[in-house]
Formats: sequence, C-alpha cells, structure tokens
Amino acid sequence: MINHNLYTNALLDQKRQLGDPQADDFIRYVFSDPVKKQQLQQWIGGQSSARHFKLLQNTFPGFAFIDKAVDLPAWSQPRLMKTGSVFYARHSETIMSLLGLLSLPYCYNAANGAMVLYLSELIRKQTTKRLYDTAVFVWEVMGPDAFGKDGNAYEEILKVRIMHAAVRYYTLQSGQWNDSWGLPINQEDMAGTNLSFSLIVIRGLRMLGYSVSQDDQAAFMHIWAVVGYLSGLDEDLIPENSKMAQQLDTIIKRRQFSVSSHGQELTRSLTAHILSVNKSKATANDILGLMRYLLGKEIADMLAINAPELPAYKLTLIKTLNLLKSFKPQGDPKQRYRTAYATFKTQNPELVKRD
Repeated sequence: MINHNLYTNALLDQKRQLGDPQADDFIRYVFSDPVKKQQLQQWIGGQSSARHFKLLQNTFPGFAFIDKAVDLPAWSQPRLMKTGSVFYARHSETIMSLLGLLSLPYCYNAANGAMVLYLSELIRKQTTKRLYDTAVFVWEVMGPDAFGKDGNAYEEILKVRIMHAAVRYYTLQSGQWNDSWGLPINQEDMAGTNLSFSLIVIRGLRMLGYSVSQDDQAAFMHIWAVVGYLSGLDEDLIPENSKMAQQLDTIIKRRQFSVSSHGQELTRSLTAHILSVNKSKATANDILGLMRYLLGKEIADMLAINAPELPAYKLTLIKTLNLLKSFKPQGDPKQRYRTAYATFKTQNPELVKRD
C-alpha cells in the first residue's frame, strides 16, 4: 500500500472524478452489444461457484480485472484475514444490525454520493431486497473460508464491482446527473463506504459496550482493506492502519456530510424497513433512539431521525450485557458462522433465491 500520512483535499478532489476505469471500459464494451449484455446479466444473476466464475472468463476473455479477480494484493495477510473472520463470526448478528442502524445512514449523510442511490430508486422502491443483497454480500465476504478455493468472496466482490460500473454507466446516461457531484460511485465515495463497513462498525460495537481489542480491530479492518482492493478501490485510499482510517474518515466527513432531502428520504425508507421487520420487544422510539445514539446527535439531526434520546438506564443495560458477552467463552467460529447465517436466511425466506 502507498503511504499517505495525510489525506488532502487536492487528492480527494481528484478521486471524486475517478471511477473504476477497467470495469467502466468493460461495461461500455458489453453494453454496446445486446447479446453480450444479456450474457452478463445472466451471469450476475447466477449462483457463485468456481465453474460459474470460469464461465465469465470464457465469455469475456482478455479483461485483466476479471482474470485478476482472484489475486489477493501482495500486502494481504491470510492469518490476519482469518482472525478478522473469526471476529465477525463472534459478533455477526450485532454487526449486521449495525449496518442498518449506523453504517448505511452514515453513508446517506454524504449528500453528493447518496444521490446515486436516490436516482437509481432501488433503495427507495425495493428497500428490503436491496438491503438483503447488501447483507448477503457481507455474510459471504466475511465467511471463515470466504477467500479459500471453495469460497464465494472473489466472485461476490467482482459482481459488485461490475454492478457499480453498470450503475455509473446508467446514471451518466440518465441525463439527471450533475457533474459538480463528482463521478457516480467515485473513488472518494467508495473509500467512505468501505470505512462505514469497517471502522464505523468497530466504533458502533464499542459504543454498544463490546470489548474490541486493537488486534481484532486491525484484523477486521484488514479484510475490508482486501475487499476494497478487489472492488477496484485505489490503493492510496486503503488505510494501512486504524489511525490512517480515522484521518480518512474525518476528512471525507468534513468534505461530504451535509443536510439533503434525498439523504433524509433514503433514511426514512431504511428506518421504515427496520421497524417493519422488528421482532424484538424494542419500541420504534427505542430503535430510533439507538440510531440517534450511534450516529451522534448532529448526524441524526441532519438525517431527520426524530425520536427521544434513549433513556440512560436502557443504554447502560445494553452496554453491560454486551460487555459480559465479550468475555464469554466462544465455541467453534465456523459452526457459529454457519448457524447465524442460516438463521438470517430463514428470517428472509421470500428473498433467498441463491440457495
């Protein structure tokens, strides 16, 4: 990784104008031919497997980013990735909750970047399906053998990379895009999203009372660094350590976070979904109050998340129970992961098309 002690406005201004040139060239090539376009759509809709991946290479030979989609970066550390996936298995249910309560609304506050989601209408019109797809992606890349020869991580990441390029293509063709927002799904926004799934999740776990060691934090963030790299994120926007990640988060927040009607509408769609699937004893005010606590008053207000503050005694109870959970002996992480993932799927039977 390239070492940047400081992320500058000049660097990030440049990154806002950059997408993913290799994937963008590929999409332009494929979309110029209806037959090729249909072949790609069928592949994206298919189930991940080694044979399925080979099919893409055979159908579209000569594209370096496809051929290298299974090459880990030189700086990746398999042992650290394994530790990160064990950490995920241990906290998977809470991490998945944090994606909805913290990570996604955090992204929606980046007004220019959130415009892509708003214009594509998918998150507003098909909220449940889109959130399910995001969740499945996280489950797949965080699995204990995700990057092994039978794992699906490489293919799942490549699908997202290609879909991002397709969204960029369609958004620019739509005539609704304003160039002052930067390129749709640009490098700065990709970096911010990656941080919201890694650094911000760790922050959320600690706010909920979990004890997270520096080693576990580094391992979890290392997997997301690898995911970022394979997703087409520039290496100079992949922080080498937590301190650099904090710096990058701070400058992106300062540059991009602002009040927007579309950010608020995306948040309304998200909270409506969360409340509609809530099977716990928590009330709507409890859930929205927890979101306000996790996001912080300033960001929650910008997103118009209206609810009373979560009562101190409820927060103390949550934190105490989670702290105790942190010290409980852990069973087999692989078994734990499989059980938790299976439970997630049984809760969403109408959406499970992959199995």
